[in-house]
Amino acid sequence: MKTKIILIALLLTSFSFAQGGMKEKKEKIKALKVAYITEQLDLTTEEAQKFWPVYNAFDDKQFDIKHNKMKVILNQFENGGINNLSEKEAFDLISKMDTYEDEMHNLKKKYVKDLLTVLPAKKIIKLKKAEDEFNRKLLREFRGRKN
Repeated sequence: MKTKIILIALLLTSFSFAQGGMKEKKEKIKALKVAYITEQLDLTTEEAQKFWPVYNAFDDKQFDIKHNKMKVILNQFENGGINNLSEKEAFDLISKMDTYEDEMHNLKKKYVKDLLTVLPAKKIIKLKKAEDEFNRKLLREFRGRKN
């Protein structure tokens, strides 16, 4: 249950960050991320041509699950709050959350399998490291601007 609470907090944060005319900033962040990943992985032209369609398809599907499907759950929290949920409604929300988490897990497994057809395993590990580093840098930048 603690994992679900953390997930909801992260989703609320990312959902609120994505609202309010942030489209240009999101595009800039995406471009910076592409440049960072490309540099960190040292992709050959052939690897890049095969890698980016796989990466972008995964990213789009992941976005759909995190933002569009989880939005239904987040809306439930906003419409009267958790305290106004019946036990059945709460159970249904937990079931939906589990379904979305399973869907995300299966998507990630397929993504790694697809990546293994276009990149060596070492570069896939470098990709994970590069994404984590980029996200940490982005978070530090975001926190720095808020202060």
